[in-house]
Amino acid sequence: MTGPTHDEKRRILEEHYLLGKLSGSEIDHLLNYARVETYPAGQEIYAKSSPGQSMFAVLRGSAKMSSVSSEGKEIVLNIIYPGEIFGEIALLDGKERSADAVAMTDCQVLVFHRRDVLPVLERHADICLMLIRILCERLRRTSAQVEDVLFRHLEARIAKALLQLAEHAAGPGGRGTPLDLHLSQRDLGNIVGSTRESVNKQLQIWQRAGLVDVAKGMILIRNAAAIQQLV
Repeated sequence: MTGPTHDEKRRILEEHYLLGKLSGSEIDHLLNYARVETYPAGQEIYAKSSPGQSMFAVLRGSAKMSSVSSEGKEIVLNIIYPGEIFGEIALLDGKERSADAVAMTDCQVLVFHRRDVLPVLERHADICLMLIRILCERLRRTSAQVEDVLFRHLEARIAKALLQLAEHAAGPGGRGTPLDLHLSQRDLGNIVGSTRESVNKQLQIWQRAGLVDVAKGMILIRNAAAIQQLV
């Protein structure tokens, strides 16, 4: 994987809904201290409970935030795509990481150290307030995920996860077009709290009914309205 150009790195920050509010000089300041790291698919970026002194912006590829039990059971909490940031919780409070971060595909990230980011944030109350809203939204999403696992049938959980992933990866207009989610059925199972085999069985039923097409690394939603009714 070739290294990103300065313009590519700058564009990631300028187009970010949060960091894009910084001035040009502040963005340049962060880039002067940021470093690029590359991770092959499946490699750990950081581990849960490890020291958290940095924040990451995805340049290329995708990463997942997950937690693994002592018995080896994994739950996927979030998937991060190019242009998005992660690791900001530990960056803000300087404490341990709250989840594992793993590259889902070959992944290239920008790394910002806490000592360089906090002084910039302290000068922008509006960004801090937006960051609080983002963290609150992620907490709500995690709470909803727990409720879904406890109270929704598997079919509804898969339907909800697929529609959310479609919007996340490709925007609201992404439904009904091929989506290269780089998401294995095992990872989808870990999102909805089930096994790969059970997820595959449900997807095959939907494929025979004409609701989706399933291929390696891609799910095409053919009838979003019908899937929405299953949520």
